[in-house]
This record gives sequence, C-alpha cells and structure tokens, in this order.
Amino acid sequence: MSGGNRAVAYIKPGEVDVRTIDYPTLELKDGPGVARDNVGRVCRHGVILKILATNICGSDQHMVRGRTTAPEGLVLGHEITGEVIERGPDVEFIEVGDIVSVPFNIACGRCRNCKERKTGICLNVNPARPGAAYGYVDMGGWVGGQAEYVMVPYADFNLLRFPDRDAARDKLLDLTMLSDIFPTGYHGAITAGTKVGSTVYVAGAGPVGLAAAAAAQLLGAAVVIVGDLNGERLAQARSFGCETVDLTQGALDEQIAQIVGEPEVDVAVDAVGFEARAHRPDAEEAPATVLNSLMRVVRAGGALGIPGLYVTEDPGGVDQDAKTGTLKVRLGLGWAKSHEFTTGQCPVMKYHRELMMAILHDKVHIAKAVNATVIRLDDAPRGYAEFDQGASRKYVLNPHGALDGVKAA
Repeated sequence: MSGGNRAVAYIKPGEVDVRTIDYPTLELKDGPGVARDNVGRVCRHGVILKILATNICGSDQHMVRGRTTAPEGLVLGHEITGEVIERGPDVEFIEVGDIVSVPFNIACGRCRNCKERKTGICLNVNPARPGAAYGYVDMGGWVGGQAEYVMVPYADFNLLRFPDRDAARDKLLDLTMLSDIFPTGYHGAITAGTKVGSTVYVAGAGPVGLAAAAAAQLLGAAVVIVGDLNGERLAQARSFGCETVDLTQGALDEQIAQIVGEPEVDVAVDAVGFEARAHRPDAEEAPATVLNSLMRVVRAGGALGIPGLYVTEDPGGVDQDAKTGTLKVRLGLGWAKSHEFTTGQCPVMKYHRELMMAILHDKVHIAKAVNATVIRLDDAPRGYAEFDQGASRKYVLNPHGALDGVKAA
C-alpha cells in the first residue's frame, strides 16, 4: 500500500491541524523534529500499522500550549493501537493481521537499559538522550501516531500482541489505554508502594490521575483520594469509588484528615507535572506545588510515585528557573521523612501484559474510569481545545471507524 496518510500536526501554540503526510515506510525520513542522526535510519525490524485507536494525551497538550520547543509540523501521538498490515524482512514473530498495542516508549531490546527492563530510557533510539517516543519533541523524531498509519521499529520487541482478534476488537476502547496512561498510572501507584490496605492520595484528576486511582484500587488500596481544582474531573473520580478533595476549598492535609482520620497517607502519586497550580481558586502557576504538598502529606517512610511530566526546557515557565526545569522543591522535608521518589517515563513493557489480562478478564474497566470519548480524526482540533479547557474526558481518535458506536462500558 502507498499514498497519503492523514495525521494531526502541531502548528503553533494553541493550534493543531489534520494534514496529509507521506505514507510510512520502513525508513525514518527527514521531517519536523527528526534528529539529524536518525534521518535515513532503516528499520528492517519494523512494521506498518493501520491505526485502530490513538489517544490525545496530556503530554501532547504541553506541546500544543507552546510549553516545549516542538517545531511546526510535528506529527503528534504516542498512544497507538493498531493492526499490522506490513512487516519488515527482519521481523520474525509479529504477523500481518495481528492487533497490537504500541508502548509509547520506543526501545531497541538490545542495550543495557532494555535488558534491565528500563525501556523508557533505551540507549539506541534517540541520538540526543536516552529514551524515545512517537510524535514527541526531542524524543528522536519518530513520526507520531495520531494518524491513519504509522511505522513501529523493533516490532518483535516492542509490540504487545493481543491473543484473540475478536476479543481485542470487543475490548478495544479499554485496550487502547495500554499504550500509555494505564501503565503510567499503574507505575505511579506501584512505585509509591501501593498495596492491600494502603491509603493513597493522587494529585490530579486528569486521565493519568484517574488511571493511577483505578490502578490503586486494582492493587487493593483501602482508600483512594483524588485531588484537583476542577469539579467536573473530581466528579469523574467519584464515579468509580474514589474519595475526592477540592483544592480550592481548604488545606489538603485537613481534607485528608476528614476522610481517613489523620492528615497523612501511606502513598502519593503526582499525576500533574510541571504545569501545576497553587491550591486555591483562580490560582497562578506554581510548578513545585504538587511535589511539596505530597511531601507534607505522605507519612514518614512513605514514597512518592511521580509519573507527571517534568521538562528540561519550558519556554512558558513562570520564571527563569522554571524555564530550565529548576524547581523550588523542599527536598529537606523529603529527606527528613525518609521519602522515596520514583520519576521518569513509565517503562510500559514492564506492566502492559498483566494489565491487558486484567482488562480481558474484566478485573478493571479503565475506559469507563477515564471517561473515554471516541471522536473522528478530523475532530482532533476540537478534542484538543476541549481537553485544554479542562473537559473530564479521555479523547480517543478513530481513524478507520474501528470504534464506531463504541462507548465506555
């Protein structure tokens, strides 16, 4: 197959557009954001996917708001589920016709980090730094998947093949969350030490925060509390059994005490990241707010999972420090309380198979938890605009109609 490929591209701050780009091949060609040393990289180990579902992520919003150095024309999208329609000559185990989930981290499977299951910081896929992703600034320039078709390298290693095509089609709206937000939320919960009986606080009721809350429930938490400034998103958290705190309505520790009887929790997850705001109505941006608040409410000896995105360059930062990712974090408080911190990209492959099994066997309904909402590829600009305004939805793009008529169950 050849021809065009319609895709969502970043144009300028606040604007995306659906454009026709080249149909993918098994070679990474020059284009917006492609690392110079990756141009011409031949991927005999890759496949071409027909995309069945691809999601808008909060990380994409950081770029669209102009909070990164993303170039004009960068094709967006790192949450991809698709059907294999072409495979490279070095692919052994993935077959044409397989329905697969694509981890957002691109990993070679050969380097030291990959062999240690640290696939978020593969050493061989991005000439600029460890780690790569589809459709993301400074992550190697691999073309994004908010499109009709996409190329995936190192297919045998990267792809999670669903064992039954019909079951995958039936659960596609849940399974599309395996590429990023469900493993990312799970990573936040599990690295913070969530276990049976834990009290858990999740900062942020966006899709990753809701996924972290659902993951904490799956892990057996006794109480899961979600905090946010957005009432609609807090209502979504309550819809599947979470307690909530409205951060415009009083001190976090006092509201936690009203729920669990003491002003602290065992476990906390930062699902907000560097665009955090102070905890009050009409609050200004204060990027260290969440990290500092979590250190206050996590018990001594507890831990913080930090899947929320922090960056090394933020052109829209509130001050010169913030523009370089330098935050005023109360590390002394965390040190005094012997806190453990886990940061960085989620290594999706560490978790996605077990989470797939939980979905296929009805142990979790992640699409319902995050309020998955299917829209057409052409409606992506509207989805970005509504998400930016705080809509409590996880927008799922439907390029080929595989999700026609489907709603979260």
